[in-house]
Amino acid sequence: MKKKLIVFAGLFFLLIIVSAMTYTWSPLPKNPSFETLAQASQNYDVEILRDNWGVPHIFGERDQDTVFGMGYVQAEDDFETVQESLAASRGVLARHRGFDAATIDYIVNLFSVWDIIKERYETDVTPEIKALAEAYAAGINLYAAEHPDQAWEGLFPITPQDLIAGGIFRTPFFYGLDGEIMPLFGDERVQEIALDPSENRVAYSPAARTLGERGSNAMAVAPKRSGDGKTRLVVNSHQPFSGPVAWYEAHLVSGEGLDIAGGTFPGSMFILHGFNRNLGWANTVNKPDLSDIYVLTRNPENDQEYLLDGEWVPFTKKTATIDVKLFGSFAFPAEREILFSKHGPVIESKHGTYAIRYAGQGEIRQFEQYYRYNKAKNLEEFKAALAMQALPSINYLYADKEGNIGFIHNGQYPDRIEGWEWRKYLPGDRSDLIWTDYKPFEEVPQIFNPASGFLYNSNNTPFSATDGPDNLKPDQFSPTMGLETHETNRSLRTRELSQSYAVIDEESLLAIKFDLKYAKNSIAAKVVNDLVAEDWSSDPVMTEAIDHLKAWDLSTDIENKHAALGVLTTLPKVTESYTRTPAPDNKTAFKNAVDLLKTNYGKLDPTWGEVNRIIRGKTDLPVDGAPDILRAIYPETIREDGKLHAFAGDTYIAIVEWDKEGELNAKVIHQFGSATKDQSSMHYDDQVPLFAEKKFRKMLMDRADIEANLERAYSPGK
Repeated sequence: MKKKLIVFAGLFFLLIIVSAMTYTWSPLPKNPSFETLAQASQNYDVEILRDNWGVPHIFGERDQDTVFGMGYVQAEDDFETVQESLAASRGVLARHRGFDAATIDYIVNLFSVWDIIKERYETDVTPEIKALAEAYAAGINLYAAEHPDQAWEGLFPITPQDLIAGGIFRTPFFYGLDGEIMPLFGDERVQEIALDPSENRVAYSPAARTLGERGSNAMAVAPKRSGDGKTRLVVNSHQPFSGPVAWYEAHLVSGEGLDIAGGTFPGSMFILHGFNRNLGWANTVNKPDLSDIYVLTRNPENDQEYLLDGEWVPFTKKTATIDVKLFGSFAFPAEREILFSKHGPVIESKHGTYAIRYAGQGEIRQFEQYYRYNKAKNLEEFKAALAMQALPSINYLYADKEGNIGFIHNGQYPDRIEGWEWRKYLPGDRSDLIWTDYKPFEEVPQIFNPASGFLYNSNNTPFSATDGPDNLKPDQFSPTMGLETHETNRSLRTRELSQSYAVIDEESLLAIKFDLKYAKNSIAAKVVNDLVAEDWSSDPVMTEAIDHLKAWDLSTDIENKHAALGVLTTLPKVTESYTRTPAPDNKTAFKNAVDLLKTNYGKLDPTWGEVNRIIRGKTDLPVDGAPDILRAIYPETIREDGKLHAFAGDTYIAIVEWDKEGELNAKVIHQFGSATKDQSSMHYDDQVPLFAEKKFRKMLMDRADIEANLERAYSPGK
C-alpha cells in the first residue's frame, strides 16, 4: 500500500510539472523570411554617405526615402536599443527580457497605448505620417532581414503602429510622470523607469534615481547682441550617455525639403532637436504641474464602484496579459485586471486607490508635430507646429536666419478650475476637478526677440529667461499651471556671466556654455559656507580638511586640487532635489568625503581630473565639470574606488550660427561617437578626446563637403 501511495504521489507530482510546463510553454514565433522582411525596402531609394566621423548623411528624393534610411542607419548603429525600445512600446518587453521588464509592459497597458492606436490611428494619424512610419519600419525590417542573428525572435516585422505607439508611451516620461506614479505602487525605493542603463541598471526597469539628471542648457543670441551681426544658438541637452534616450546624430536630406541635422533617439523617425538651413531649436526639460492624482473612495459593499458626485459609479475594466519570460521557450502569462475611472487609469495599492490624469493622455500626433518642426522654414511655420500642442512638455529655445530668437515654456497645460492646490492629491469624488481640455497655445509662457538680445534656459523657472527687462511675471499666468519657480546653478551662472558681457560673441558664448563654477549663491556654496562657519578645532584631521575646503574657488577644472573635496562634499545636497534621496547633514557629507579621499588617494588634494573621468572602451580621460555646472558632467554614483565616471550630462552639443546673409554654419560634438554599440569601430570612441577638451568638429551640410570627407557611400536594399 505504501509503495502504491509513493507511486501515486510521484505520478501526481509529474502531472503537475507537465501541466505547468504545458501552461507556460510559449515559444516565440519565427521571424519572417528574408524575402518577406525585405520586400517593402524595394519601395524606397536612399543613399547614405558616412563622413570621416561615421556620421550618416541620408539623401533621398522623397521624405519617405530619407526616413527609410533613418530607420536603417539607426539599426546599423544601435540595433539592440532600437529593438528594446520597440518591444517596450509594444508592451512585450517582459516576454524577451523577463520579470524586470514586466512593470513597463504593465504601464503600456495602464496608459492604454494600444487602445489609443486601435481607436485613433486610422482617423488621427495623417496619411503622410503613416507613409513615413511605414518607410522607417521598412528600414529596420531590412536590417533585420540582413542580420537575422541579431534580430529578436518574434519581434518582426516592425509596423508603423509600433513607431506611433512609442511616441504615445515615452513622451510623458520627460516631464517626470513615471516619478509621480511609481511611488503609488507602494515601494518608495522605486522612483522612476530607468532610461539610463549602465552595468548596474537595465533600461526600462523600475529603479531608484541616479546622480545623473535629465537636464539641459540652451541659449540664443540675436544679431544686436552678438557683435558681428550673427544669430547663434546653443543646443546642449543633458541626457544619459547610453540607452533609449541617448542622442544619436544624423543629417536628413530630401528633394521634398528636408535638410536638417541634429539628435534623435533610437526608434524615432525625425530629428528631435537640431537645425536646418533656416532655423534651429534646442530643448531643455521642464516640469510644470502636468499631472494630477485623485484619491478614490470605493464602495465598501461593491469594490468595483467608486464615489463621484454623490453616486457610486462602476469602474471600466480590462484584463492585461503580460507574458513574462522564464527560460528558453517558457513564459508565464501573468494576468492583471486594470481599472479606469472617469479621471483616467487607476492604480490600486496597499495604501489606497488612485486615479491619474496627465498631459498627453490619449494623444497620438506626437510625430506629426516633430515632422512639422523638421520641415519648418520660418518662425511662423515653427509656431504653427508648436500650436498643435501634441507634445506635453519640453522648453524650446529658438533661433533663425532672420535674426529671431525665442523661448517657449511648452506644455499641454490642463485647463483646471481655480482655487485648488493642484500639486497635492485631489479628492476623486468631484467631477468638476476632472479637466477635459488644455489652455490654448497663446497662454503658454513665451518670449520672442527680447530687448537684451539674449535668451537662455537651464531647467529653471520660465520667469528667468533673459538678462534684460522682458522676463515674464508670475501674475501673468494662472496658478493652476504649476509653473516652476526655482533656479539652478546653471541658470544663476548664465545670468551672472551674460550680464558681464555687453556683447556676447562666439568666444563669450562658449565661455558661458563651458563655465566650470558654482555660483556664489548656489546650493554648493551654501554648504561650504555653513561648514566653514562650524568649529572644527577639536579635530586636527578635520581642521586640515576644512582649511582645504575653504580654499576651494567653487571651480571644477581638471587641475583643481580643491574640487575633489568640494564636489564630493556638496554632491548629496546638490543632487537631492532630483534624486529625491535625502542628503545627509552637511557635517556627515563632509566627513564622508574626507574619508573617501584619504582611503582611496591617501590625501585630500588629488586633482579633479584624477577623480572625474570619462571612459569609453579603452579611452579613459580626465574631464572637467560636475553636476549642475554649465559644463554638465554627472556620475551614476560615487564609486567605492573614489572615482566618478561620467554617465550623463553634456552629450550632443551644437553651436549653430547664421550670418548677415542667412548662411548657416555649425560645429558639433558627441560625447562618444557614431558607432553606439560596435566596440571594434574607430567611431565607438573617436570623439571622446575632442569632447573632453571642449572642442568641436565642423558639421558638414553641403554634399560637396561630405563627399570630400567621405568614408563610405551605400544604398540599403540595392
